[in-house]
Amino acid sequence: MHFSDRIQALKISPIRRLIPYADEAKAKGKKVYHLNIGQPDIKTPEEYFEAIKNFHPATVAYQPSQGIPELREAISGYYQAMGVPYEPNEVYVTCGGSEALQFVLMILCDPGDEILVPEPFYANYNTFANLALAKLRPIPTTAETGFHLPDEKIIESLITSKTRAFWVSHPCNPTGTSYTPDEVQMLCRLAKKHDIFIIADEVYREFIYETGEFMSFGSVKDALDRVIMIDSVSKRFSACGARIGCVAIKNKEFLGQVMKLCQGRLSVSAVEQVGAAALYKTPKSYLQEVNKEYKTRRDVLYKGLKAIEGTVCHEPKGAFYTMVKFPIDNSEKFIIWMLQNFDINGETTMAAPGNGFYADPNKGLDEMRIAYVLKKEDLEKALHILKNAIEAYPGRIEMIKA
Repeated sequence: MHFSDRIQALKISPIRRLIPYADEAKAKGKKVYHLNIGQPDIKTPEEYFEAIKNFHPATVAYQPSQGIPELREAISGYYQAMGVPYEPNEVYVTCGGSEALQFVLMILCDPGDEILVPEPFYANYNTFANLALAKLRPIPTTAETGFHLPDEKIIESLITSKTRAFWVSHPCNPTGTSYTPDEVQMLCRLAKKHDIFIIADEVYREFIYETGEFMSFGSVKDALDRVIMIDSVSKRFSACGARIGCVAIKNKEFLGQVMKLCQGRLSVSAVEQVGAAALYKTPKSYLQEVNKEYKTRRDVLYKGLKAIEGTVCHEPKGAFYTMVKFPIDNSEKFIIWMLQNFDINGETTMAAPGNGFYADPNKGLDEMRIAYVLKKEDLEKALHILKNAIEAYPGRIEMIKA
């Protein structure tokens, strides 16, 4: 029985691969606080359900491959309201942001081509790059600097004849870093200079917790022909299961390539597109309240992490994740140990091991990605358990005090 080299090169998701240990803990009667996965507990807006309930055509037919007009118009209006000038015919609907990213990599990369990405990065970027037979080349960042980008000269030194794009999650999953306007301008400047693209994954755009902290790549006017905007309703409207995303760019030649792939998969779900179009009619107060709730959770998380001796973490400025360095020998071993051997009153905690967010699995061994998607009370309990678990862990690394 033969399986392709391509599929065998793929790895199980680091975010999900330890789920069997959590299931085993639950089967033994433990409660597990999940800090490992970015599944919001926020309610999806009612507009989504109302639109689907009222959708009753005689036949659920194929839709335009690039998306239904009302959804493309809704997304265009959303962008234009924030000063990003995408027209409806410059927005193509995809089956989630994941399909948009797969399309982009297939368009840009021949086997062996390179994409520059700040590291650590969203784990599935590895999957998408491998499927396109491309290589992710890391731009190094560190917990000590809040995972901000290094000097422009360092980044430029990484660009080769095989480089096809920068790939940036902004604000970032997994680090929670929101790149500064100077960093955004720097990458756009380098992209223009070296004639490469910028894949701007901005699905967490609404989750910014400090005034003036966010600048969209789509707002850099003289780079719009090379900024490939990736977006999704998943996190913004707490509709992860709807699987509606988009790719947008003011580059007709690029969109022509996207259309080939859109036609190849025929069309995105008609029902979900109708629901997604209604989501863009959600009152602004919904997003404001969600942002306020996540800021509260962010503050609880940061306070709890700072109370754990030996941790290195920065205050996340966006998204609802942070990457934290802990005084432990190996985060995957620690998480498994915690699920199997540690609880407080029958309750334990689960996070995502850090090395899964690096190109080299030997990096980030003492780091974990934490998603603060639980309500305040549960988050406080989870952090209390985590603090005590680290203190009790046999592989704890004692810090040398000055």
